[in-house]
Amino acid sequence: MQTTKNTENRNPGIWGFTPQAETWNGRLAMIGFLTAALIEVFSGQGFLHFWGIL
Repeated sequence: MQTTKNTENRNPGIWGFTPQAETWNGRLAMIGFLTAALIEVFSGQGFLHFWGIL
């Protein structure tokens, strides 16, 4: 029985719309959305009001 190693380079240094970049973009967007929602729930103000932008 022959085994093969997974030699796929997950971070080849390629710029642009790679699957790994899109995965991280989605994760960070979810964290940002959750943070904004939690600020609104716990402070009773909108996100922009909380930071004094509006």
